Amino acid sequence: MDAVAAAQVLSEIGYLLRQNEAERFRAKAFAAAAWSIVISRPDLEALYKANALTTMEGVGPGIAKVLADLLETGQSSYLERLRTEMRQPARDDESQIDLSQYKGDVHSHTKWSDGKATMLEMAQGAQAMGYHYLGITDHSPRIAVVHGLGAERLLEQSREMAEVQSRVGDVTLLQGIEVDILEDGSLDLPDAVLELLDIVIASPHVKLRQEPSSMTERMLRAVSNPNVDVIGHPTGRRPGSRPGADYDFEAVFKEAARHNVALEIDCDPARMDLSPEMARLALECGCHFTMDADAHAPVEFAYVPMAAWMARRAGIPQDRILNFLDLDDLTAALE
Repeated sequence: MDAVAAAQVLSEIGYLLRQNEAERFRAKAFAAAAWSIVISRPDLEALYKANALTTMEGVGPGIAKVLADLLETGQSSYLERLRTEMRQPARDDESQIDLSQYKGDVHSHTKWSDGKATMLEMAQGAQAMGYHYLGITDHSPRIAVVHGLGAERLLEQSREMAEVQSRVGDVTLLQGIEVDILEDGSLDLPDAVLELLDIVIASPHVKLRQEPSSMTERMLRAVSNPNVDVIGHPTGRRPGSRPGADYDFEAVFKEAARHNVALEIDCDPARMDLSPEMARLALECGCHFTMDADAHAPVEFAYVPMAAWMARRAGIPQDRILNFLDLDDLTAALE
C-alpha cells in the first residue's frame, strides 16, 4: 500500500471521528498524520519492517497500530468498525480516482486576504505539486476580518499576478474570487467585476442558520447568477462543530446542473464539504464538481490527495470533476 492510499484511510478515520464532539482531538490527530504522510510520502513498508512507524511526524503508537494493521492485511479493522458505528459504509459502486491525472486546484488563498503565503509562494507550491494551473481566489470584502478584495484591489492583484506568472511559466494562474453569497442570494461584488475574472466561486459563509425556505431561495439565486462557476463548500458545515446550512438540496443541485455551475468538494479536514452523501445526491442531480484544498498555504495542497476518497465514495466519475481537465477544457467549461 502506497503512502497516499494509507493517508486516505487515516483521513477517513479522522472524518468519522470528527462527527463525535468527544473525539475531536483524536480526529485532528488522524488528520494531521494523514497530512504528514501525504507531504513526506514515506516508504511505509520499510518503516513497518524496521518497527519505525512512530518515527514519522504525527504518528504515535495508536496511529502506528492502525497503519500496521493496514500494511499487514490491506484494510483497517478500526476504520471498518467506525464505518459500522457511524452508518457510513463503503459502497460497491465507488468510482476510480487517478490522482496522477489531477491537473490543478481552482480554490486557494494568499496574503491578499486571509492566506498565510504570498501569491508567488502559492504558485511555487502548485508547481511543486506538478499542477498545470492554480486558481487564486481570495475573499470578497463582506467579511472585513479577512481583508477581502473589491474591484480596486483585484486590479492591483492582477498586476502582481502578471509578475508572478512570469516566474512560474509552467503553472497558469487563474485570477478569481471567493465571493460571499449574501442573505438574499445576491453576491458581494457587482456583475461588472465578476465577469472580468477567470473563475468565480460563490460560497455561503454567514447566516447559515437561515430558515430553510429562505436559504433555498438564497442558494437558488446564487447558482442562477451567470458569472458563478462553482459553489464553494456548499453547506458551510464544519463537522463536529457546525452543522451547516439546511435547504432543499435537490432543488438547488438540479438548478446548479441546469446552469452548469459546479459544486465543490472542499478537502480541508475541517470542512469536508460536500460530504460523500451530499455529493452522491448532487451527482444524481446531474452536477459537475471541483475537488479543491481551499489552501491558505502551500503545504495545504496536500488536502486533496488526503480526501480524494470522498469523491470515490460518492461514485463521482473522474470526468465529472473539473480539476482533471486540461487547461483549455477547463477554460471552456468555465465560460
